[in-house]
Amino acid sequence: MRVVIQRVLEANVIVEGAIVGQIQKGLMVLVGIVNEDDKNDIEWLSNKIVQMRIFEDEQGVMNKSLLEVGGGILLVSQFTLHASTKKGNRPSYIAAAKPEISIPLYEQMILQLEKDLGASIQTGKFGADMKVSLINDGPVTITIDSKNKE
Repeated sequence: MRVVIQRVLEANVIVEGAIVGQIQKGLMVLVGIVNEDDKNDIEWLSNKIVQMRIFEDEQGVMNKSLLEVGGGILLVSQFTLHASTKKGNRPSYIAAAKPEISIPLYEQMILQLEKDLGASIQTGKFGADMKVSLINDGPVTITIDSKNKE
């Protein structure tokens, strides 16, 4: 499982002209799922996301977690995070899990994030054509892959 985490002042997702998910201060999380992902990947990443100290403390040092600042999460599925650009100029998405595998894992990720955050999260709409808007704060953008723990 691969995520791109962006610290945001605000973010939203629009599907067919309607806002389906939005947050103010918090984390915009794009998630890509592969066939090998499982509960362990979900639990490890969720814990990292809510505990990562990337919000500023009173001295302006990134020393506080999402839990400490009371921020929200906007989770959006994005299979293109597993694009392979090794050959040619057209990315291959063969590594990304098919919907029958990725949808249940995405739904488990939502539940795990809500459990770890102690609050509901916002989401996009799986498989939809989504328009994502955000104001990146910092900018702070971090990528994490559960397979190599980076």
